[in-house]
Amino acid sequence: MWLTNSSIGRKVVMSVTGIALILFLTFHLVMNLVAIFSTEAYNLICEFLGANWYALVATMGLAALFITHIVYAFWLTAQNRKARGNERYAVVERRETVKWTSQNMLVLGIIVLLGLGLHLFNFWYNMQFQEIVGNHEVLLGGQNYAVHDGAGFIAYTFSNPIYAILYIVWLIALWFHLTHGFWSAIQSIGWSNDLWINRWKVVSNIFSTVVVAGFILVVVWFYIASL
Repeated sequence: MWLTNSSIGRKVVMSVTGIALILFLTFHLVMNLVAIFSTEAYNLICEFLGANWYALVATMGLAALFITHIVYAFWLTAQNRKARGNERYAVVERRETVKWTSQNMLVLGIIVLLGLGLHLFNFWYNMQFQEIVGNHEVLLGGQNYAVHDGAGFIAYTFSNPIYAILYIVWLIALWFHLTHGFWSAIQSIGWSNDLWINRWKVVSNIFSTVVVAGFILVVVWFYIASL
């Protein structure tokens, strides 16, 4: 099957899964921004997206996208390293046309993955997972939080300056990953040409900046509110 047996096919798979994850990231940002304006509305969304069957199906689908994207990223990196062989050790200076971001996409991806693990621990584990196993409340910092109290979990997490800093570092790494990954994915699936590739790069930078700035706003907003 060409999606697994060819380099182009593997790039297409990683690109399509990447675009799907970007769409989810956009939805997640809009949802989180609701918490700034109305904690009640945000908690209603969290309750709607609890351990209901449709939310569980979506969670499994999202997990499949993440795993596929990560596996193919490592696969392509190993393939590229093998193809270059010893030539990569002979390069003393990077070509000016090769940006730092493209050279370090795997490292950035690993940082993003570690941040995702932290995020799942702070939120998914305390919310949907607890509901799945039959718990209705979670004890954090000597206080009980209902599993649907998403706003409460946000406030609790970002009141800790260490968590706030870790999330901002994670989001900065995500920004670098997105600025290259967005237009690269568009290019890999053939939606660009010599004229549009530069336009997609601009769109990629603007989109990544808006998304990451929005998430950082949520972190900073709740941290300041806790002071």
